[in-house]
Amino acid sequence: MDNFVVSARKYRPITFDSVVGQKAITSTLQNAIRTNTLAQAFLFCGPRGVGKTTCARIMAKTINCMNPTAEMEACGECESCRSFDSSNSFNIYELDAASNNSVDNIRDLVDQVRIPPQIGRYKVYIIDEVHMLSSNAFNAFLKTLEEPPAYAKFILATTEKHKIIPTILSRCQIYDFKRITIDDISKHLQNVALKENIVAEEEALNIIAQKADGALRDALSIFDQMVSFSGKNITYKDVIANLNVLDYEYYFRAVDYILVKDTNSILLLLNEVVENGFDIHYFIQGLSTHLRNLLLGKDTRLIELMEVSRQLKMRYAEQAQKCSQYFILKSLDLANQCDLNFRNSNNKRLHIEICLMKMCFVEGQMQGQGRVQPQVPQQPQVPQQPQVPQQPQVPQQPQVPQQPQVPQQPQVPQQPQVPQQPQVPQQPQPTVRVSRLNRPGTISINAEEPKKEKVVEEVWNNDFSQEQLDKAWNDFIVSYQQTSPVFIAGIKNAEPRANGKSEIIFKIDNILVVKDVNNMQALHEFLKKALHNNQFVLKEEVLERPREVVLYTDKQKFEKMANDNPNLFDIKDSLNLELNV
Repeated sequence: MDNFVVSARKYRPITFDSVVGQKAITSTLQNAIRTNTLAQAFLFCGPRGVGKTTCARIMAKTINCMNPTAEMEACGECESCRSFDSSNSFNIYELDAASNNSVDNIRDLVDQVRIPPQIGRYKVYIIDEVHMLSSNAFNAFLKTLEEPPAYAKFILATTEKHKIIPTILSRCQIYDFKRITIDDISKHLQNVALKENIVAEEEALNIIAQKADGALRDALSIFDQMVSFSGKNITYKDVIANLNVLDYEYYFRAVDYILVKDTNSILLLLNEVVENGFDIHYFIQGLSTHLRNLLLGKDTRLIELMEVSRQLKMRYAEQAQKCSQYFILKSLDLANQCDLNFRNSNNKRLHIEICLMKMCFVEGQMQGQGRVQPQVPQQPQVPQQPQVPQQPQVPQQPQVPQQPQVPQQPQVPQQPQVPQQPQVPQQPQPTVRVSRLNRPGTISINAEEPKKEKVVEEVWNNDFSQEQLDKAWNDFIVSYQQTSPVFIAGIKNAEPRANGKSEIIFKIDNILVVKDVNNMQALHEFLKKALHNNQFVLKEEVLERPREVVLYTDKQKFEKMANDNPNLFDIKDSLNLELNV
């Protein structure tokens, strides 16, 4: 039995033209070879499976080819090409930096660079996964990478460019490989299936391309897996069953149920998804993609943006005609919010079900918004207007077209008191505004507010003695002792005194007492009534508290005690004691 070779190796590109999805990079390399403007070092970076190492090998083979074609492709017949194809070329070295990342490995590489090529023009060193080199290995590689011999070329490949030190990046020409599109992967898989005599449905290959996430090597691996599963006939049903992918039918059915507001069927559909073992989070993400395709299907110019087969594009366009643009956009917003809040939800299935049921009533909300506006002109049918007795007395009022739109006009109390009402053309301005739900709103700011009458305080200016002041002060303390004990404690020993009839001065030892505005106002009002004088003001005097000396050290404490009892000095001297400072 022959040894099986995986498709990723069997159909690995061997020319620039056969590289899939990297036309810009391959064209640049071919032009550099044609014009003999090759740099000393190249850095190929990008995601996995997009052709970095493949392009490095093709370039190494091409620049050493003795008879390149006009398109700058290797001939495949010269001695250099044959040695390369048989993997015994002495001019091309491949180093896996993941397992050879020490300084000694790089020093061995540098020693090999000194030896010129025996066959061909260049010695090419391909270092894969170069970001795995240690810092010391990078430093040992710097000088050789910047000024190598003329015959030495370095091609570095990595999937994580951000891990490479800037001094290495500055010495290389950087080529960023992009993810391969679904369309390019699908076409390549069709070519592979044709060469292997395998019948594959277009939708099946499209699902494999989507699952590969832009990596051609992953797509070929999945393709081999599907060949092992279904043999020489790869169908769409087999692919979604083997790869655990939700069928498009689920989403088409879901939108059909939503459009007819069939909430029961949409819940049963979600239950079917769960029973088949699919993740409901994946279902809501797939529904978002489905709604996006419906939005693209509304315009024939955007249909090509769908990453699906041609048959599905026509089916999306057909279902998109049943949906309004408002419905698609609102449903997309609901699905996006559901996706964002999915992780924070405790009952995740209920979270998805609520989102789907909200989608069922999106069309109703749009129609409901359209029905609100026609109800506004029906305001003249309010029966309160005939109850206004003043309207027959106004001769000009029937000529005002806006007057029937004011249903609540009798509720304004100022209108019957204005005799000049017929002469005011702006009469509808102070009307009551009606909200969207036909409920009375707030009165316009243009309406005049009733003026408040100013209350003039009676002047009391009686003379009072110190005894009267003390008695009134003590009466206040007794009256408010239970109500404001903290405030009373602050003014209990205030010793109030009169400074004529205009000031009452009192002493406090805490400024927070006068900060109590409510109690200070109550004190002022109490004194005005008790003394029958409202022409004085209260003025406080804040007393400074004497600062207490705090003793910290043992010496300070001993001196304090010795000053009170001098015999302590004699005791200290007789015992030859020393104080700790």
